[in-house]
Amino acid sequence: MTAFKNITNITIITLQFHFLFRTCNMNEVSINKQMKLSEHFTLGELCKTSYHTLDGNIPSRGAIENLKRLCGWLEILRERYNTRYGDGFSPPESGGVRGGLNVSRSSRDQTTPDPIPEQSSPTRSLSYSGGEIPVVISSGYRSEEVNMKCGGAKGSNHLTGCAVDIRCYGPEQMIRYASILLDIADEKLHSRDGSCVPTVASEQSSSAYCVNFDELILEKRGTTYWVHFAVRPKDNRRKILFDCR
Repeated sequence: MTAFKNITNITIITLQFHFLFRTCNMNEVSINKQMKLSEHFTLGELCKTSYHTLDGNIPSRGAIENLKRLCGWLEILRERYNTRYGDGFSPPESGGVRGGLNVSRSSRDQTTPDPIPEQSSPTRSLSYSGGEIPVVISSGYRSEEVNMKCGGAKGSNHLTGCAVDIRCYGPEQMIRYASILLDIADEKLHSRDGSCVPTVASEQSSSAYCVNFDELILEKRGTTYWVHFAVRPKDNRRKILFDCR
């Protein structure tokens, strides 16, 4: 009996040590940030956060699949935006309200996403290599710890990889992004068989976006603008709101 107790104690101590070892080294856990979720979006882009947490903000396999579904929409948003507005577009001056938007504050339960980096120059051009403007993600997947630290809602779509916050250079770009996303959803809803109706070459392989969206929320804090966009695997609510403060 004494020998059995000693073995049990050793086992417990070993398990405790193993748990402590894993906890202390959790910050060393990482993901393959270069993994492509789609042509222009990587896992690192959709999991980045300014908060340092023990869990490393690492998504589950299910969350990664949800992020891939979102990227189907984002790829089409990127291409259509560049087709319509890509040449010669530059952001409005800092603090200016070009094409001002008169909105009211909503009672939405979600709060400000991770801080959006400020522009290095308020008048710099948004033309990049190849003349294309990227869709910039300021917040995507959030672990429970990250979501708690940034003040996210308890049941946020970010927790399952179903939501992104898209950075906008002022109200014009925010409205244009929202308009394109609504157009994409409407094409699906109004097609005869309920499928999507691709209009550009890259959409032929983006079947993952062929569902309705859950949330489309135009947000503003001071002079910072972004679009919160969410797509769930099912039971999407097509919830459209303004949250401007």
